[in-house]
Amino acid sequence: MADTSGLRRQDRAGALRDRFAALRSSDLGKAGGLAGAMIANNVIALGSTVVFARLLDDYGSLAALISYYLILSVAGQAMQVATARESVLGTLGSGPQLAATLRSWTRTLLVLTAGLAVVSVLARAPIAHAVGVHEQWAAAIGLPAGVLWLLLSILRGALQGVGDYRAVGVSLIGEQGVRLVLGAALAATSLGVTGAYLGTPLSLIAIVLYCGTELRRRLAAPAGSLPETLAPALRLRDHVVRAWAPIAGLIVVALLQNIDIIAAKHRFSTDVASSYGATAVAAKVLVWVAIGVGFYLVPETSRRDAEGQDTRPVLLRSLGIVLACAIPVLLIFALGGRLLLRLAFGADRLLAVDALLPLGVAFTLLALTYLGIQYLLALHRTRFLIPLGLVAIAEPVLLLTVAPADPNGFAATVLALQALAAALALGLALRAQKRPS
Repeated sequence: MADTSGLRRQDRAGALRDRFAALRSSDLGKAGGLAGAMIANNVIALGSTVVFARLLDDYGSLAALISYYLILSVAGQAMQVATARESVLGTLGSGPQLAATLRSWTRTLLVLTAGLAVVSVLARAPIAHAVGVHEQWAAAIGLPAGVLWLLLSILRGALQGVGDYRAVGVSLIGEQGVRLVLGAALAATSLGVTGAYLGTPLSLIAIVLYCGTELRRRLAAPAGSLPETLAPALRLRDHVVRAWAPIAGLIVVALLQNIDIIAAKHRFSTDVASSYGATAVAAKVLVWVAIGVGFYLVPETSRRDAEGQDTRPVLLRSLGIVLACAIPVLLIFALGGRLLLRLAFGADRLLAVDALLPLGVAFTLLALTYLGIQYLLALHRTRFLIPLGLVAIAEPVLLLTVAPADPNGFAATVLALQALAAALALGLALRAQKRPS
């Protein structure tokens, strides 16, 4: 009897393991897993914001530098989309051929990183002035860090294309974890803002090494099965040219996501800009969830489109995940925003607390816009670039010239523009039909 009971328990445990494995390998499991990894990434990023806001007297300068870097990094996000799509379609080769392509691109980008580091050092003063900060050496980090992000994004896109979503998730969490540890350690020294910002490129180097190792393991061929040297299936220059639409689309997202902090640094005092920067960073949590869901949305949409299947369920599932996450987040902003900001950033970072909820709604709308844009890009649509590009161009103009020079006026302007962008992106995405064969 005891043996029979033990066998039944083993059977139930085995059935639970099978169900868990099936859920993890399902579309919902893949999307949810990546969304979870991006949530963890964002929680660590928020922790970094808390730590840096308390370590630094001028957190607004670090926020402006990070916003500058995020705008520069848009090409990387676009290339991740393009690399994931082209890997799925086999354009970049498969197995050792894909590995050869990635090796060639890595060498090119490392040379470009070194070259831009020299240029940035020479032009550090005008770059710092444009960003609105005094830390010239920190401003010089942006361009080379943007190229390192481009390399990491390409490697992540390749991992998506071969279906290794676990490695993508680990890389997301690891990137922010390394940035927090190294950035905080350097910020605590006399390096201050520059030290905190230096954690970004150092974390990128660490995760590039991790992703490269995972891809080598995935793409290795049996010994003697193929020649040791293979030419890349596609030149990096050609890949970039073919990815012009993702680059343009994500430039729109980068401007809508980050330009408000840079504009605030130009229009507000140091204290108000620091408070607005902290508030805006907290309000953008849903954007990072959408980016994680997008890691699933793009390859799955491309795959189903290539197979002639209906792609809209992928979009609707992705939108549903973001909206489900938005409900508790916005409730916290509405009911406990002041307490949240005080605990996270301290009592001296509350000058923009009333802007938290409208900014939270605004960036939730941006999260939906992001998914709509990614979906349209996966379907090779480009007409959305014109109307959304006009909205993105209008935002800095309005924030710098028309919006009231206070956090609430900024938040109202940002919310109105994000609502317009979301209506355009989702309207076009939901109307998109399969391309004629």
